[in-house]
Amino acid sequence: GQLQNQQWRNKAINDTYEPGSTFKSVVLAAALEEGVVTESDHFHCSGSVQVADNTIRCSKREGHGDQTLAQAVANSCNPAFIEIGQRLGSTLFYNYFKAFGFTQKTGIDLPGETTGVYYTADKMGPVELASESFGQTFRITPMQMITAVAAVANGGYYVKPHIVKEILDSNGNVVKSFETEKQRQVISTETSQIISQCLNSVVENGSGKNAYVAGYRMCGKTGTSQKIDKVDESGTMLYVASFCGFAPADDPEYAIIVIVDEPRAGAYYGSVVSAPVAASIMGDILPYLGVDPTIFVSCQ
Repeated sequence: GQLQNQQWRNKAINDTYEPGSTFKSVVLAAALEEGVVTESDHFHCSGSVQVADNTIRCSKREGHGDQTLAQAVANSCNPAFIEIGQRLGSTLFYNYFKAFGFTQKTGIDLPGETTGVYYTADKMGPVELASESFGQTFRITPMQMITAVAAVANGGYYVKPHIVKEILDSNGNVVKSFETEKQRQVISTETSQIISQCLNSVVENGSGKNAYVAGYRMCGKTGTSQKIDKVDESGTMLYVASFCGFAPADDPEYAIIVIVDEPRAGAYYGSVVSAPVAASIMGDILPYLGVDPTIFVSCQ
């Protein structure tokens, strides 16, 4: 019975996970929209940051040094995003967390959808705010994550997801269609466009470069989150590797999320494990759906 239940589980809506750095695109959206950061801001990373009694380290132990906002995003720098989260503060952070749909079910037309576990603004102290700013210490569903990223990409609108576009009868006539339901505008179109540029540079120059699809301008963010409460047989920490992105950068049409739960083949980073899968899938999807590749003109 238990095995059958596992087999039939729809992990996209039935299970929750810690999104890790893929969530940084949402934090960036909130901060840009509120004007607490701008594209001209710089961030210094020494390799770690002190928050209350906790030392939180960057993935680059020696630090990234001075970074522009775009570089901090491409580097997926935790200390930079902790500072961005601090500038927002717990109330604004939670308001956007809620506006991007993370406190409720998406309402997709599939059974058994669940919701995550998170801190409300009044329970979010400095350490919780810091860790949530880089996607740890809360849990969401993959469907919530991709729906939020779609809102980041599409000009700022939170859209209720549907599994079916339309129902046809035997003669090919449309019996019922499901229209795009724009429920609210979370960020401005201008903010959406700035983030698309940043997330395009993640794929072209940063941690998401394994998601590059020749001929297309991909946007995306990788993530690697620790499973705090779980280790393998030898006591080694287990991880969730993910990539969440969209294309084409100039006029986004398709979003994708790839989550690899507990990768065991040596590598466990989203940049190594999940980004190539996203590239492979999008490399098939975009031409199939008739999205024209960018025409690169050489001046040589």
